[in-house]
Amino acid sequence: MSKKELEKNWEIKDRHYYLSHGKTPLSYTLASKHTRRFPLLYFDEEVGYNRELRYATNQKSCFVDEQEGSSTLAHIIFTDGGLYVPKEKQSLQKLLSLYHPQKGQRFAEQDDIQEAEDELVNIEIEFMALEAARHVEVEHAEAILRVEQGSSVSELSSKEIKRDLYLFAKRQPKLFLDLVADENVKLRNFAIKATEARVITLSDDQRTFKWGSNGRKLMTVPFDEHPYSAFAAYLKTDEGLEVYKSMEKKMS
Repeated sequence: MSKKELEKNWEIKDRHYYLSHGKTPLSYTLASKHTRRFPLLYFDEEVGYNRELRYATNQKSCFVDEQEGSSTLAHIIFTDGGLYVPKEKQSLQKLLSLYHPQKGQRFAEQDDIQEAEDELVNIEIEFMALEAARHVEVEHAEAILRVEQGSSVSELSSKEIKRDLYLFAKRQPKLFLDLVADENVKLRNFAIKATEARVITLSDDQRTFKWGSNGRKLMTVPFDEHPYSAFAAYLKTDEGLEVYKSMEKKMS
């Protein structure tokens, strides 16, 4: 994109920048001029070639070919992961917001509107998860919690299960909603409970399910699959459906 197009809707205001990936070092110096080791170039489509960039405190532009006279070069330093640039420093703002090749990789500009939108989406997802948790039956709740807590769920009372379900929905709403909609979650929980009740057994190498009463093999777990996920898929087959009915009778 050309320089003219990028700056067409430029707004003069104070701006904040932060280092990517949650990094907050005491001090971090960003490349502020073009070197062989740290190329600082911008391809301007209007002129058809790369234009050299550098930050100079006494220049109106961050493009070297637009700077006049002697230039006072300066470092670009993030402190504790952040950098505040007032509206008076337009050259630095444009370098960081529009042209710097490391934007989006090493650092990003704070966008209050986008952050508000993202926060609103997160709040709405959390509300949906908590609302869904209200209508989840105890048995289904146990199945969902088992994904996070493992076999310790079996020791919880119904009220403890409901409490932990709400906490799970609040902490990880997206994962919670996925698990609520995952029909295999109930089947995995059913298989685990059947194993705990010795209705079926899982071999020590986690590869074979058998009847607990006579040791007859039910299925072999495919390589690289979670045993209970594989068994849940098996229970949805024609053969597995008959096994499910038999297991249900033995557990009643």
